[in-house]
Amino acid sequence: MLELRPSCENCNVALPPASLEARICTYECTFCATCVDRLGNVCPNCGGGFVPRPVRPVRNWKGDNYLGKDPASTKIRHRPVDLDEHRRFSAQIRALRPEER
Repeated sequence: MLELRPSCENCNVALPPASLEARICTYECTFCATCVDRLGNVCPNCGGGFVPRPVRPVRNWKGDNYLGKDPASTKIRHRPVDLDEHRRFSAQIRALRPEER
């Protein structure tokens, strides 16, 4: 199940479990929508693209699959991105759609 990391790895803005601004890549790297736009939808850690992070239900609607049983992570991963380095890294792949990378 997803960790639901608590903040953007780049700018450290809070991304609570119900945030509609949270974006993740296939490795669950977590960024806010603003930073994903700045990064050109290229994950600085893996080169993949981002999608909106799902919201985990807060109530136990069925089968104990809810935030109370499986809480969000509290571990902050603040690793600001060097935008100049990211431009060099992503230069060859940013023109490709994420599903083609």
